[in-house]
Amino acid sequence: MYFQIQVFRNTIINWLIPASIIIVVAVLSYLMDFKNYKRTYNYSGIGLYLYSLMHYIIGFGFIVCSIFMLTNYYFADENLKTESYEIVDRTWIQGTGTKYHYGEKQPVFTINYKGKEKELIFFAEYYDKMDFYKTVEFETRKGFFGFDILENKKLN
Repeated sequence: MYFQIQVFRNTIINWLIPASIIIVVAVLSYLMDFKNYKRTYNYSGIGLYLYSLMHYIIGFGFIVCSIFMLTNYYFADENLKTESYEIVDRTWIQGTGTKYHYGEKQPVFTINYKGKEKELIFFAEYYDKMDFYKTVEFETRKGFFGFDILENKKLN
């Protein structure tokens, strides 16, 4: 799950696309396999429908979405292009961190990337100076399915 979040954060993609993939795959697998699910598990009533829907969303939907996102990320084009964008908004999130750095504030910078707003999350070490940064510079490459991948992000 951690790697999926990192891949999503470094991919320029509308969140509706992965959400749609999850829902469509879950509904299709529900329609194709519900009779088998009913025979396999001993549930009845609303529990049968609730548990089967959770199973199909989490089991099938997220797996197919993960395969889609990881394929776009790891089979991306090798040509790198350096770009720089002005920061339009600043905020922060509470980081999860590790045992020793739990809950540190991580800066979030919003840029306008080709007409789409993209939030870029940086490590907690940049939080104290987050108001001084004006631009974000990074390298992009075209993903396998055409969604841009961000790499080597630098604050200026």
